[in-house]
Amino acid sequence: MEIKQVEFVISNTNIAMCPQDKKPEYAFIGRSNVGKSSLINCLANNKKLAHTSSKPGKTQLINHFIVDETWYLVDLPGYGYAKVSKNSRQKFQKMIEDYILERPNLINLFVLIDSRIPPQQIDLEFMEWLGENQVPFSMVYTKIDKLKSNQLNKNLQVYHKKMLESWAEIPVYFATSAETGAGKTEILSYIAEINRKLEVN
Repeated sequence: MEIKQVEFVISNTNIAMCPQDKKPEYAFIGRSNVGKSSLINCLANNKKLAHTSSKPGKTQLINHFIVDETWYLVDLPGYGYAKVSKNSRQKFQKMIEDYILERPNLINLFVLIDSRIPPQQIDLEFMEWLGENQVPFSMVYTKIDKLKSNQLNKNLQVYHKKMLESWAEIPVYFATSAETGAGKTEILSYIAEINRKLEVN
């Protein structure tokens, strides 16, 4: 699948204000500065779609984009290292949790993970929380262009070994680079396949 058209629809902090139609939604989330906005821009073939910044915590709203008039790409606020007040952080957390747990249109959550660093407790705990709440999700390793292939494979093995301490099997995962486009086709094909199954049902 190749995305032909993406348009910004709405930004908000309240799921009641999200689009009211029943189109499927695929949301992207990750720790601050994991490369989420860059990956979204890569998927959409539009370098200016999602705001990128070297300053963590740029995305602070739920952002909906309509893709080819058939599904929504949702850019969620990052979690973790963003330099915001405790009060703001709690508001972000509630907003994210409300969306993930209460949005019936959410079909899959893509959790972005920096491929260059060891497993982070905040990511592991977040994915465990998703599992406990039966939220369908996939893992997306980012910035693989910064690693040699043998180092990438080693890092993934370490991560998966850590995951298997809590999980019976490794969730669906993708290895990506916003710079080279690696993993883009695989993610879009995955979304297209789910959409086909939804149409059948």
